[in-house]
Amino acid sequence: MATNNLTLFDDIRMTLDESIDLSLASLTAYGERYRHWCVAYSGGKDSSATVTFVAWALREGLIPQPESLTVLYADTRMELPPLQATALRMLDCLRQDGIDAQVVLPAMDDRFFVYMLGRGVPPPKNRFRWCTPQLKVEPMMQALQGLRERTGEKLLSLTGVRLGESAARDARITLSCSKDSGECGQGWFQVATDDAIADTLAPIVHWRLCHVFDWLYFETERHGYPDVLSIASVYGDSDVRTGCVGCNLASRDTALERLIRDPQWSHLRPLLELKPLYSELTMAKYRKRKSAAEKRQDGQYAKNVQRLGPLTMEARAYGLDRVLDIQKRAGMDLINSEEEARIREMWAQNVWPQKWTGKEIRGDQPIDAIRLAGNDLIVQPLLVR
Repeated sequence: MATNNLTLFDDIRMTLDESIDLSLASLTAYGERYRHWCVAYSGGKDSSATVTFVAWALREGLIPQPESLTVLYADTRMELPPLQATALRMLDCLRQDGIDAQVVLPAMDDRFFVYMLGRGVPPPKNRFRWCTPQLKVEPMMQALQGLRERTGEKLLSLTGVRLGESAARDARITLSCSKDSGECGQGWFQVATDDAIADTLAPIVHWRLCHVFDWLYFETERHGYPDVLSIASVYGDSDVRTGCVGCNLASRDTALERLIRDPQWSHLRPLLELKPLYSELTMAKYRKRKSAAEKRQDGQYAKNVQRLGPLTMEARAYGLDRVLDIQKRAGMDLINSEEEARIREMWAQNVWPQKWTGKEIRGDQPIDAIRLAGNDLIVQPLLVR
């Protein structure tokens, strides 16, 4: 049975212009407290609406002009091609308008396929979600730290967070809206400690989905960035959630399935093979396993004493071949030449994740089963040897 999740603005049905006025008030109220602003840009619909809105408002003199405005695009190298292409064109447009627009990339060894197929870390899953912090959060925090050190002041970080994106996020916003000078309807504002990198403002937090689409698709003459029309090929007029291509954490790659129905992007159909490949690589036959009972650093036994671990070298080679074949048929780079070279270099260097040497048994090899019961180990011998 469907349930309704109430938000702060359920009793208010604002027009786009009313939402715009509220966002301008939010940026005016909080923006004048900071000399340096930064926009966290992902290339999705909400962050695209935010960055074009802020650029327009500054150009029109509708909000205080900061001493510096920096747009940081977190390029995970795993985004849907039209979103990535649009984001990079947007950065060029912003630079032409005098805005400092930068691409933030993960370190080479932290990139998705280098980390997985080079180091051998298994594909991410819901209980092992290494991808989001490593590909996006940590590189962005490093870039923000660099800005803080360069300016010598706390930044105002602008994000595209909106109510209605998820019930959990709505609940967090509702709980914090009255704290730390945050005012309902004035944008979701969060004050960090004095020594923190930035305080955060979500100026379009109150925009409904239709406002985001109206601003992006029907207000291009007003905001002046028609390149965002390309986002329509991914979203259309629906609230499609986007993430990495072939995301192993989602039940379906809905955004990609929608995208390839467009003849312009139908050549990307081979990308649908990524998600099954990631699932396959989590199987025991492609991984190493601890055969003896593993202990933690404190000397206690690990909860899973015979855990499955990294990808075998054979599995990494198999995965690389598959991805290179997929990208060739899709006509795009998932793994570029520099990344492929680094993957092969890591193989030659016999690189393994921490606590693994490569001498462990293969995950599907039959062995005596060991499990932890309290502080004791229980061994279940093999029935057939």
